[in-house]
Amino acid sequence: MPDQRNQRVCQLLADLVAFDTVSDRSNLPLITYIERYLASFGITGRRIPDETGQKAALWVTIGPEDRPGMVLSGHTDVVPVAGQDWSSDPFTLIERDGKLYGRGTTDMKGFVAVCLAMVPEMARAKLATPIHLAISYDEEVGCIGVRPLLHELNRGAVKPLACFVGEPTQMDVTIGHKGKQAVRATFRGLAAHSSLAPSGVNAVEYAAELITEIRRRAIALATEGPHDAMYDVPHTTLLTSIVQGGTALNIVPDRCVMEFEARGLGIKESKEVTDAIVAWAKATIEPAMRKIDPACGIDFEEFVEYPALDMPPDHPVVTLAKQLAGRNRHAKVGFGTEAGLFVGIAGIPAVVIGPGSIERAHKPDEFVELSELLDCAGFIERLIAHCAKNPG
Repeated sequence: MPDQRNQRVCQLLADLVAFDTVSDRSNLPLITYIERYLASFGITGRRIPDETGQKAALWVTIGPEDRPGMVLSGHTDVVPVAGQDWSSDPFTLIERDGKLYGRGTTDMKGFVAVCLAMVPEMARAKLATPIHLAISYDEEVGCIGVRPLLHELNRGAVKPLACFVGEPTQMDVTIGHKGKQAVRATFRGLAAHSSLAPSGVNAVEYAAELITEIRRRAIALATEGPHDAMYDVPHTTLLTSIVQGGTALNIVPDRCVMEFEARGLGIKESKEVTDAIVAWAKATIEPAMRKIDPACGIDFEEFVEYPALDMPPDHPVVTLAKQLAGRNRHAKVGFGTEAGLFVGIAGIPAVVIGPGSIERAHKPDEFVELSELLDCAGFIERLIAHCAKNPG
């Protein structure tokens, strides 16, 4: 059985990696593959398509459908490989010294492959509590694809008991992650010849004022704001990441676009931070721009948002996760996941626990160790045993 499981995990991971599911592409071929695999065990999933019809999430129930169950959640999309120096084809799984290389092996097709590999055991187990698979899309571009699925769950008659999100934590039970709010600011200035600079409205220079204020507030958050020592970076972070403006040296730039983000400790903190910055800019920068030309100003757009996760350490789902993982400790991580949305949108308690390390994600030669995948399989095996003897 162990050898068969190993082979099943590796084959499924190889098949999943072979689908190029970079977030700007359709994931439907991969979803169809999963549906056919599940059908071989007499299991049918339910698609939740996006508005374009080019992507879909998949909701699967194994066991009784009239009882609340346990969710295993993973996403199908991966980050781009363009410009990265890979030693081999990133969409062909390569095994070297117990390490499995390929785009998405750690983040997070490895977890999805393990979940699928354990489906035969789930189907045989006569589950008293169902196990659900929640397979989403567009997580890498703002945790988008899981939201319609969660709204569907809210309309259902039975709400799941808990969710395990399989992002890479080296199978550490993770009870918290920061939330994120990203804002795009488009400065509308007034062009002029650079020799007549005072008659124009320099969009780049006004953007620089906002960047300076963001930097000042970032320092204040680091030195004076709330701290949580469980995080690698124990405070809310704030930064400007992209700035684009200007066309020629001798033209006062009439447009500048900048993007900034906050990653907050608390459930609402990241949005509170960015909202305060927007309010400051509208009160301080915009009036100065409009004094020269009333048509000038700043357009703000929130384009990425997901809430923080902050599960109490003594919550029953945390205790269960520790029992299934065989670990007593818990952790928090700086990167975002869909777990905060399971809690925030659907009211489903969630923890993050999965194979691999986030330090390998998004990089060339991304890999997961086979031993890590097998540890995850052991976690799911114990979850199956728990759900077989404990009705929801």
